Amino acid sequence: MNTRYACFVRPALAAICVASLATLVACGGNSCIGLNGCGGGNGVPNEAPNVAISGTAATGSALASATVSFSCAQGSGSALSDGGGHYAITFNATPPCVITVTSGATSLHSLAFGGGTFNTTPETELLLVYLASQLGTNETSLIAGFPSNAQFQQALENQADVLAAQSAVDTNLQQRYALTLTAPAFLTTPFVVGQAGVDGDLDTLARAGAIDTNGMPDQAAVSLLTAAGLAHPLATTATPSSGTGTGTGSTSGTTGGMM
Repeated sequence: MNTRYACFVRPALAAICVASLATLVACGGNSCIGLNGCGGGNGVPNEAPNVAISGTAATGSALASATVSFSCAQGSGSALSDGGGHYAITFNATPPCVITVTSGATSLHSLAFGGGTFNTTPETELLLVYLASQLGTNETSLIAGFPSNAQFQQALENQADVLAAQSAVDTNLQQRYALTLTAPAFLTTPFVVGQAGVDGDLDTLARAGAIDTNGMPDQAAVSLLTAAGLAHPLATTATPSSGTGTGTGSTSGTTGGMM
């Protein structure tokens, strides 16, 4: 090889390698070939983030340093909660999303029908129990089937049905345990652990026996909301529930009291 040519090629190759390595690191370890950026997983390209979700994970006590996973109609992501149970993520995804918070023996679920504040607590766990029952299934099957089941996705993106289910959870818990909940919008209300409101209600439910020592809903509460959801099934409709997507409409009112 011509020595003058070799002296030029080797530094050039070294520069290309360094640039390629820097690009790979910037992409989080994904291969980035071409001009479209890094793959974001699940077939969603890493373009400008388009959804931001935050909330607080608590059982009456904060779920600190917990793993928070987001499984959406398109895209997924994960985060860690801070010392107060607060979590936040901005990522490229299409709601609705199922949220799973895991901390030791406690594994709680919630949902997000869009961007914004969506908490994860024993109350949101019961919300998913109720919605699953409305859909003729159970919570485990709802969560497992959500990524590929259009009916489940439509139900969880329908804000009207989700908020009606939230009201049904409030009503049934208050009637069954003879108590008053001060924060009925427990899914979307920002709160701080140790203060009145959503966290105070969690303490009230725990004292009444609706939440067990692991911070999970008591089986009696699960059975209560399962029966209530069965009594108010949802049926798929062709009418969008909000500004985006096709929703599901309920065949009857979803705010009924105890069976």
